Amino acid sequence: MSNSPNQPWMTWTLYAAGAYNLLWGTWVITRPMDMFRWTGIPEPTYPGIWQCVGMIVGVYGIGYAVAGTDPIRHWPIVLVGFLGKVLGPIGMLQNVLFIPEQTVGRFPASWLWLNVTNDLIWIIPFAGILYAAFKNWNQPDSNSRYRNIADANASVMTQHGNTLAELNHDRNVLLLFLRHSGCTFCREALADVQQQRQSIEQHATIVLVHMGVENDATNRNFDHYKLSDVHRISDPDCKLYRTYDLPRGRLGQLFGPSVWLRGFSAAILGRHAVGPLGGDGFQMSGTFVVRNDRIEQRVQHQTVAERPDYCDLVIAPSR
Repeated sequence: MSNSPNQPWMTWTLYAAGAYNLLWGTWVITRPMDMFRWTGIPEPTYPGIWQCVGMIVGVYGIGYAVAGTDPIRHWPIVLVGFLGKVLGPIGMLQNVLFIPEQTVGRFPASWLWLNVTNDLIWIIPFAGILYAAFKNWNQPDSNSRYRNIADANASVMTQHGNTLAELNHDRNVLLLFLRHSGCTFCREALADVQQQRQSIEQHATIVLVHMGVENDATNRNFDHYKLSDVHRISDPDCKLYRTYDLPRGRLGQLFGPSVWLRGFSAAILGRHAVGPLGGDGFQMSGTFVVRNDRIEQRVQHQTVAERPDYCDLVIAPSR
């Protein structure tokens, strides 16, 4: 089975867009006056300008056909097309709605139908291709994982030189997997851990897992929340994330309505803001209580906006 992120619908979408553009461009080049006659507006004095538009659209068709051979690889072509299909209708609406009817150069409202076939029907599939391309680009290079949790805990080490196996031997560990460093919800989570730290540490050792590399910038990030001394594990390849069965998020989990509402609350009202992408932006977070290499409690986040109560989690009875 192929591991290519390309899907058949992407290829056929781009082939269809290419064929449409070539046909439309050829029509405009060979019969430039048809649209003007059908809509009852004066024919242009210089039809060559309109034929140039047909030529540009036709050339886009060749680009779409090339992109269809490998949509993810050729995402820049899709991006250029997507921008045109978003900006084109905006420009047409501005022309129809805000230019007086008798003004020379104003298009009639009937020309808006041109945007339906030229632009609007392609926006969603083009956006889907770009989304898939970004998700593929953001994915860690390695897809490996440890054999099991015990092997993982014995292999990974915190910045203090302790393995996770040592820390969870006969003692609970609150294992908090963070998302990328710019995630407002992860900043909120760090603030929650800071506030609840004293209560949590009465029942468990806190261990934070992040996708960054250990350097001064990482230390400053955790120091901002007064957590630079807390055990943390750097996992830029997300190998530990996969071993604990934390998936990459789906569209609704990352950008659903509840995520936007909670994002506004965390970023604006909570003043956690949003930072640059640092790690896999599609990786889901998760929270575990681990003891003797056994998962005692698990919070498998259904959206990136979930906000567990860490104190309740560490004092809850084992499953």
